[in-house]
Amino acid sequence: MTYDLIVTNARVVTPGAADVALTDVGIKDGKFSELGTLDPAEAGTVLDAGGKLLYPGVVDVHQHWGIYNDLTDDANTESRASAQGGVTTGITYIRTGQYYLNRTGPYAEIFPDVLKQTDGHAYVDYAFHVAPILKRHIDEIPALISEFGVPSFKIFMFYGSHGLHGRSSKQESFLMLPDDESYDFAHFEFVMRGIQAAREDPRFAGFADAISLSLHCETAEIMRAYTKIVEDAGGPRDLAAYSASRPPHSEGLAITIASYLAHETELPNINLLHLSSRKAIEAAMMMQATFPHVNFRREVTIGHLVADISTASGLGGKVNPPLRPREDVEALWEHVLAGNFSWVTSDHACCKDEMKFGDPRDDVFTAKSGFGGTEYLLPGLISEGRRRGLSHGQIASLTSWNPAQRFGLFSKGTVAPGYDADFCLVDDTSSWTVHASDSESAQEYSPFEGFELSARVTDTYLRGSAVLKDGAVVGSPRGQYVRRPTALPAGE
Repeated sequence: MTYDLIVTNARVVTPGAADVALTDVGIKDGKFSELGTLDPAEAGTVLDAGGKLLYPGVVDVHQHWGIYNDLTDDANTESRASAQGGVTTGITYIRTGQYYLNRTGPYAEIFPDVLKQTDGHAYVDYAFHVAPILKRHIDEIPALISEFGVPSFKIFMFYGSHGLHGRSSKQESFLMLPDDESYDFAHFEFVMRGIQAAREDPRFAGFADAISLSLHCETAEIMRAYTKIVEDAGGPRDLAAYSASRPPHSEGLAITIASYLAHETELPNINLLHLSSRKAIEAAMMMQATFPHVNFRREVTIGHLVADISTASGLGGKVNPPLRPREDVEALWEHVLAGNFSWVTSDHACCKDEMKFGDPRDDVFTAKSGFGGTEYLLPGLISEGRRRGLSHGQIASLTSWNPAQRFGLFSKGTVAPGYDADFCLVDDTSSWTVHASDSESAQEYSPFEGFELSARVTDTYLRGSAVLKDGAVVGSPRGQYVRRPTALPAGE
């Protein structure tokens, strides 16, 4: 047979294209082989898309497997949820300290355990970003790149005096730091210098542009002060209170500091994560104008685009940075439509009910931060984006091509010959209601509960084989760990 699989009657979405194209798609050996009018007799299997949209597999580059649950369990359940959202590749964050593996030490010892705990358990392909928490981790950056295929790193700027969920005076125990080390602006500077040194290493000359640093931009000192103000004022301890306790100018200040440090250290590849407010994105655009030599990327999550402090379903919507008032959501959309965001992601962090909610249950300051949502990433963006004028091609760029290119997933992100045959079929003809009970995630609630969406992922294929068919996960886990950067497709 010429093809292993031919998909017929599909409206193919190409990143950046103005229109979709009704065409056939041929797949051979896990790669897209040909697009056009194809003979079904030349295929081992034929899939009739029934006029559905065929999107490139979503590359969800901000997930947190293992943050609250066993890493192996999350690799299974949360990758199943990923497939429900059309995600075929997820990149998850790993760091030392409390949560995740609840251990510290060199990544030379820890990262092999991370790979061992996930191997054979994921339904989609996956990779990792690594956070250099200890001083010795900076020295490990070249080895992480060369030995483990990890060229992307992260700084959590608010960990200076804030833990994961709120203010903390026990930074050392939270991050498991030695007595003579601290996690502060100086450490951030030295991380940047270490990454830039790796970019200049002759061993990595061929893919220096795939080496980057991501930052969670909030300012601990501002958050500590405003948390006290909000608590002292009394009133409901709800999502509005949490947003007020971590105000937007905290994001703006952190973005400004991070950007100047990038300028100082001559590190050009900076990713500003999950910007949640008008002040945050405006600060990011100001820094882009101020430092045009820095190759910034700007991220927004589907949660911050579709939910706000009033519409999210309860305190399950607590996340860092917080969900914001509706006016901030509208500001984010202004910048999405203006092309100022580089990609949309989920920030998926499965936090089960028993872990999420504290005592009392209606106090946002006792709740844990983060929630799942990868299963709603593409459906949510299509539903909300299309009604605002975002084209299918733009959506594919934001969910597949742009993040794949930034993070060295060069074999993924589009529907074209030579690329991995990762794709999903989307029914955009009927609406449906979000219910957490329908999700494959281990999380029993959703801040999106009751939301009406107008697009549904019905089928997801990884390297030409079905992971999701007619809305149900099928087969055994076949997701692979992806060492980055991947090779460019032949002819590229």
